[in-house]
Amino acid sequence: MIERARKTNWVLTVVLILGTVTVFFPLYMAFIIAFKQPSEMTNDVAGALAPPARWSIDNFRQAMEVTDFWRSLGNSLLITLTTIVLAVLIHSIAGYVIGRGMAHKKSFRFIYLYIVSGMFVPFSILMMPLVKQTAQMGLGNRAGVILLYLVFYMPMNVLLYTGYLKNIPVALEEAADIDGASTWKTYWKIVFPMMMPMHATVAILTALGTWNDVMTPLVIMSGTGQNTLPLAQLNFQTQFGTNYNLAFASYILALIPILLFYIICQKQILSGVANGAVKG
Repeated sequence: MIERARKTNWVLTVVLILGTVTVFFPLYMAFIIAFKQPSEMTNDVAGALAPPARWSIDNFRQAMEVTDFWRSLGNSLLITLTTIVLAVLIHSIAGYVIGRGMAHKKSFRFIYLYIVSGMFVPFSILMMPLVKQTAQMGLGNRAGVILLYLVFYMPMNVLLYTGYLKNIPVALEEAADIDGASTWKTYWKIVFPMMMPMHATVAILTALGTWNDVMTPLVIMSGTGQNTLPLAQLNFQTQFGTNYNLAFASYILALIPILLFYIICQKQILSGVANGAVKG
């Protein structure tokens, strides 16, 4: 048994080391390329892995000018934060109603399966009809993008909320009902605060998807002049061609806000995922 445990620990150590290298190697390459000058870019492996000869922030400064960084950042923050707030409010309510309703009526089970099935519909099928509909409804702007994100992430978020809801005893709601609290008050005073770990999980998953998404803003807001950061970064593929230095500098700038958000919510995220997985 001891020998088997040692072998298992050795295998896990090797896997963790390989995983760490796999994650940090691309980050290292992105970091050093962002600080290098175009003249330092070479096909030589040793030269590619070497740090820059002179550390300079010129690439970051130029990348900010090309992408109109502050305006693009403002659009990304507005869309992402608004989507997070509305998703937590609306999707948690939907998850609560469906989760509690499934225990009493089979129709809620059908509604649950219908909503969750939306996870299997690819965006490419919906893209062209959505472009036409949003244009006809005057939603070819940031508001339309936010509305679509709420629809796109509803299946996943409802799945998470209904699973996590099983960790919350129904007896608490029954006690509040006996005390004369309405269903609405019971939800906001008791259930909603107890779902805080899942709120953090939903927030970060929704934030990652909206922050990094290119296709939805591209097809919906095309021609409006309102670029998100990922949309503005498409300029590097045409205007600069093979100048990856500015592109990677811009990618690192875009990474910082979402990375800070994840670090702040990390404990709540891990708690929400673990509890939702065990009893979901």
